Amino acid sequence: MTPPVATDELKHRLPVGPRIAIILSILLGLTAIGLAVLTVARIRAARRKPIELLGTVLRQDTDPRKQRPISEVQITASNGVPLSGTKSNAVGFFNLTLPKSVPRGQTITLVFRHPDYRPLTLQEHAGEEIVVARMIPEKPDVQPRVSGPETTISNVLVRYSMKTSSAVTVGSAVKTFEVTNQGNIPCNGRVPCSPGGKWKASVTSASLDAGDGNEFRNARVTCIAGPCPFTEIVRDGFSRGGRVIEVSVRNWSDTATYLMEAEVVHPQVADASRHSYPVIFGQALNFNLPPAAEGPSIEAELNGETVVYPLGPKLCLSWADCSVRVGRDQTKGFRCELKPGFRFK
Repeated sequence: MTPPVATDELKHRLPVGPRIAIILSILLGLTAIGLAVLTVARIRAARRKPIELLGTVLRQDTDPRKQRPISEVQITASNGVPLSGTKSNAVGFFNLTLPKSVPRGQTITLVFRHPDYRPLTLQEHAGEEIVVARMIPEKPDVQPRVSGPETTISNVLVRYSMKTSSAVTVGSAVKTFEVTNQGNIPCNGRVPCSPGGKWKASVTSASLDAGDGNEFRNARVTCIAGPCPFTEIVRDGFSRGGRVIEVSVRNWSDTATYLMEAEVVHPQVADASRHSYPVIFGQALNFNLPPAAEGPSIEAELNGETVVYPLGPKLCLSWADCSVRVGRDQTKGFRCELKPGFRFK
């Protein structure tokens, strides 16, 4: 029996060529594994959704009611290298989309710049948290001194109008019609037929016209005589109302009688006056108007005298500087700051 050969002796016996081939095979295998892992990582990174940083930019103030949104703020993001940039919109909102290579939770440096405010730098984590950036104004709000008496403003009221519609009932309409047919006659494939295709059927239509400027409301159609269980409405042109309403009925038995009724109304559109009271903080007043509001104006007492100031497209007031921003639902938000020489009572 041949004794076992020691490992060292086996190494000496193994030729150099095969040993190199084994080593190369191992290296190639490790390289292939590394490439596979790298490929999987790249695929996962490509499938990963980019992170969006959402936030708002506000004016720094100890009074939360005076933390107004700031628009046109230049915002940049970096993590040692520049990542992305954007600007805040009219309501101070911003959305920064980070590259897919940025992992969730990584620290991101955000820099906020605006000519009227001091630069601001924040350290945030890439994730879903909302970023609230408060910027300090370069020039604090200081009410300028005015020589002479100030004009007091009181009893401020906002007026506007909206289109409203109403309907005046002017009468009713009634019509009967027959759906003529003879029952128990095989259809034999000659349409129209009964729902199962067995019996011969007929279809009759009827309509009503409310007249110029009028329309029908609460229209209804019912079978009042004959074999009603063997009839059906196949076209509903009446339930929505309108100037002209119509209906089509199928009958697969003997003649049936239908009744068509509706109320006749006359629609009217008018301007309805509305008013609201603005909210006043310090030297500024704020108010919102619905999207359909028309012809807004501000009524106020100046030194006890009531004056109405229409707010045209340029928002010109002799005693205040006004601005407006439009929301996603088209609601208009107005803000008016008093000019020097005026104060709220």
